[in-house]
Amino acid sequence: MAISKELLDKVEENSAEIDKTINEIIDTYSGELDEYMNFVLSILKDDKQPPTDAELDDFVMRLSTLIYFTSVGAEQMGIRDDLSHTAYKEAYNTARSMIKGGTVADKNSQAELDSLAEHIVHLVYNKSYKILKAKVEAAQDVLGSVKKVLSRRMSEAELSMMQVNK
Repeated sequence: MAISKELLDKVEENSAEIDKTINEIIDTYSGELDEYMNFVLSILKDDKQPPTDAELDDFVMRLSTLIYFTSVGAEQMGIRDDLSHTAYKEAYNTARSMIKGGTVADKNSQAELDSLAEHIVHLVYNKSYKILKAKVEAAQDVLGSVKKVLSRRMSEAELSMMQVNK
């Protein structure tokens, strides 16, 4: 089976444009969260000095706040996803109803071609919604991990204090 280089290039070119559009859309909703997650990563990458308790406290407070706002943005994106799906289905059904002759398969194919722009817009909003949701879920996982580390540190500190007081 030969893979068409031209087809691969065309898909890459088209997807690059769609990726750019999606990134512009989601940056509005997750830009601050992305920046902060990069900041957290930079602190975690420093193997010589683990995060301080104050940094962990900051992670918990800021991540909680950023997750809140990004979650709201994800739900707003969900509305756009739903509306773009409705617009696509409407365009498809309108195009389909206008075609008078041909087989069912021919009518379906033509209707899909006629509603391609609406379908692409729907894909953009659908993927934007899924990406935002995934970012929120990943940030919640990080937040949960930070809370566990803080909890472990508090337990270790309490244990140390009990051993000193003996």
